[in-house]
Amino acid sequence: MSNSANDRRASAAAARAAAVGGDKRRERIIRIIGAATVVVVVIAIIAISVIAKNSSKTPVVNPTADPSAAVPATVFASDSKYAYGVPWGTGTSKVPVLELWEDFQCPSCEAVETANGAGIRELASTGKVQLIWRPTTFLDKNLANDSSARATAAWGCAIDQGKTEEYHTAVYANPPSSEGVGFTNDQLVSFAKDSGLEGASLDKFTACMDAGTYLPWSANSTAAFYTSGAQGTPYAKLNGVEVPNTTLADKAKLDAAVAAATTK
Repeated sequence: MSNSANDRRASAAAARAAAVGGDKRRERIIRIIGAATVVVVVIAIIAISVIAKNSSKTPVVNPTADPSAAVPATVFASDSKYAYGVPWGTGTSKVPVLELWEDFQCPSCEAVETANGAGIRELASTGKVQLIWRPTTFLDKNLANDSSARATAAWGCAIDQGKTEEYHTAVYANPPSSEGVGFTNDQLVSFAKDSGLEGASLDKFTACMDAGTYLPWSANSTAAFYTSGAQGTPYAKLNGVEVPNTTLADKAKLDAAVAAATTK
C-alpha cells in the first residue's frame, strides 16, 4: 500500500475524529446554554410570581408617631431619657441600666430570648440591673406588614393588666412560622391567655387591643429607635455602652459584664 493511500486514510480518520469532537463540544455548549436558559426562565417566573403576590397585597398603613399619645402603665413618658421604654424588675437607680431594643418579628431577638431570656430576666428580677425593654417596629416596613406594631400595641394592653414580662415571654415563645408572616389578632389574644389573663382582665385587654390604643406608642418608640444609634435588633446597652449580641445571649458573659459594670 502506498504511502499516499495511508496518508489519505490518516487524514480521513483525523477529519472524522475532529468532526465527532466538534459535535460533542457543540452538544456540551447546547446543554450548558439550555441549562442556563432554564435557570433564567425559572428565576424570571419566581420574580414575576413575587411581583404578582406583592402587587395583590392590600397596602399596609403603619401607625403614625404622636408624642402626645398615651403610653401603657409603667412605661417611660416622652420626656424621659428612656422615652417609651418598658421597665421591668426590681433594680434601683444604684445598679447598672440594661437597655434592650427589640422587634417582635426579629428572628435574632427570638434567638437571644431562647438562649438567655431567662438569664436577662433573672438579672432584672433579682435587682442586679435596671432592665428597660425598648420596643421597635422597623421590620414592619421591611416586611410590608403591620405585625410588629400590632404585637407591640397588644403588649401595651397586657402591661396595663400587669402582665409585662408574661406577655413579652409569650410572644417570643410563639414566633412567626416564617419571615413576613407575622401574627394574627387571634394569636395576640392567645398570648394574653398564655400570660394568665382571663375574665374581666382578658376582656379589658381585648378591648384595648381592638381599639388600637397603643399603636401610637409603638410608632413613638420606633421613632426613638431611629434616632438612638441602634444598629438593628437586638441592640443592647449596659450603662450606655453597647453589649455584643454574643454576650447578651450568653448568661455567664452577661453576668460578668453586669458584675464589672456594678463595681465601677
